[in-house]
Amino acid sequence: MAQVTVDSPRQAAVQKAVHAEHQQHPIGLYLVVWGLLFVLSVCSYLVDYFGLQGYLRWSLILIFMVLKAGLIVAVFMHMAWERLALLYAILLPPIAILVFVWLMTAESHYTLLTRMAFFGTAPGN
Repeated sequence: MAQVTVDSPRQAAVQKAVHAEHQQHPIGLYLVVWGLLFVLSVCSYLVDYFGLQGYLRWSLILIFMVLKAGLIVAVFMHMAWERLALLYAILLPPIAILVFVWLMTAESHYTLLTRMAFFGTAPGN
């Protein structure tokens, strides 16, 4: 590869931007991720095949689902190489939803206790 001399910092920045624009990731990375997605899908299928039930079944299904979604977002949507602002755009909404669900759960307990205090019985009795 020929060595290019850079005369100014501006030229260096332009060359760096051009290089970043044409950056390609090795095909092996995509093949490994594809293989992992295949293995996780097989594991998800095996949960049903072996007839697991209850919390174990749903925990395994959710774990495999989150792992597959994380791989897809990180590699195929290139979020592993994006700026921190884009990562925040992906991570902050689910965290905010979890906080709001927690707040609604706390409020529901308060509402239930208030109704029991004023009406004397639990709902549905």
